[in-house]
Amino acid sequence: MDDTFPASPNGVERRGPALGSRDRDFGLRRRALTTAGGRVVVRAGTASGDTATILLHGGAGSWTTWTPLLRAAERSGHPLTDVIAIDLPGWGESPAAASGVDVAQLSALVRDVARSLGYERWIVVGHSLGGFLALDIAARAPGGTQAVLLISPAGPAVLEAIRHPLRGGLALPGFAGMLLAMRVLIALGAMGRRLVSALQRIGVFRVLCAPLFARPAHVHSTVIRALSMELRPRALIDAARAAAAYDESAWRAIACPVRSIRGERDVFVAEGDGIGFANLIRDFDQTTVRDAGHFAAVERPEAVLQALRALAPAARVRAGA
Repeated sequence: MDDTFPASPNGVERRGPALGSRDRDFGLRRRALTTAGGRVVVRAGTASGDTATILLHGGAGSWTTWTPLLRAAERSGHPLTDVIAIDLPGWGESPAAASGVDVAQLSALVRDVARSLGYERWIVVGHSLGGFLALDIAARAPGGTQAVLLISPAGPAVLEAIRHPLRGGLALPGFAGMLLAMRVLIALGAMGRRLVSALQRIGVFRVLCAPLFARPAHVHSTVIRALSMELRPRALIDAARAAAAYDESAWRAIACPVRSIRGERDVFVAEGDGIGFANLIRDFDQTTVRDAGHFAAVERPEAVLQALRALAPAARVRAGA
């Protein structure tokens, strides 16, 4: 096994892909960079072209979220190149931003990271809240963003649930329940962190995470362990507040192709979200992936890899233009 996350409490490993935690196993190098938005830790691959593939994790995630996708690319014989996998501020090894969560500042930070590593063009792949951020990057930097791939992005239904908890929560109860749980954990303070650790040790945390996956019993123990380690209630609530204040009409400025993947059993993405995105983004298409929940890049990395590679020709056309 190429990861350093502990095994499951009962010693039985699951059949789904494991998360890796050693960057060198994926041809990546850890870099701590200082940007105008603060210090950020990234994993970057060797530069072989002029277009980066930027990977943005969601809430309760880090760069390791993408290791099943990176491993699937290696197995195919065509590893992903020019990868920049970022621990967003407040997650993974990156400290929280001193100024709090601000979408515009996060967007600028990601662009600064890419440019500091020598790239002026990029394809952005974003999961959940990372998908929300990917769209803002594309809107603010239409010249540099060649394509966007969204995986279960935070979209219209999530925004409705944040802005109008009663009406939106009824339409997306899974997400509303998660926000409520985060507020409870915040109220518990240090006891909340100890509670999550205890639930992980005895195997209950896996049960609580089950709605996030299409086949929860098949999810590798390293995935559940990483979720428990990266569960940061304050960061999640702050991100939700920042999203609530965001004006999504900014997405009309997106000039590149945007493709979205929604797991068929995704509790955080509504079926109608695709229509909402398409009303604002001129070149948008959504695909539903079977046997996937909110983490298609973990449960179905080959399907996500196929979608990413399908975007490459369009990105090359834009780069040439």
